[in-house]
Formats: sequence, C-alpha cells, structure tokens
Amino acid sequence: MSPLLKQVLQDIEQLTIEEQLEVISHATEQLKRRTLTQHNPKRSWQELRGIAPNLLNGQDAQEWVNELRKEWDEREKRLFEGS
Repeated sequence: MSPLLKQVLQDIEQLTIEEQLEVISHATEQLKRRTLTQHNPKRSWQELRGIAPNLLNGQDAQEWVNELRKEWDEREKRLFEGS
C-alpha cells in the first residue's frame, strides 16, 4: 500500500459517516466515468466505411428495405392465418 493511500484512508477514518458515504459516492462516480470512457471510446461513423462491402450487391438501399418489410409482412400474415 502506498504512503499516499495510507494517508487518505487514515483521513477518511476521521470523517463523519455522512462524509465517508460522500467519499464512497464520489469515488464510485469517478470510476464509472473512467470505465465508460476507456471501454466505450467515441467512434466515428467514418470508421465503418468499407467494413461490409457489397452487402447489398449493388441493390438500392431503399429497395432492400422495402423487400425486407414485405418479407416480414408476409411472415406475419402467414402466422395469423395459421392460428
């Protein structure tokens, strides 16, 4: 244990219970912020460029969406007709 940590812990023992809880809350929030920043760095959409080339095989994106919706509508219709 570092001398600084020993001193901090000794100082915390001198605080009231309410102050000790405030220290815990502060430390927890600091760790959450650090963890989120380290594990979820901000990404740019530009980084996705080229990840899935030819995903649509030259098909227009709106056509693809329309086909997908039509397929789901047909599946849903079959489900309700069968019940």
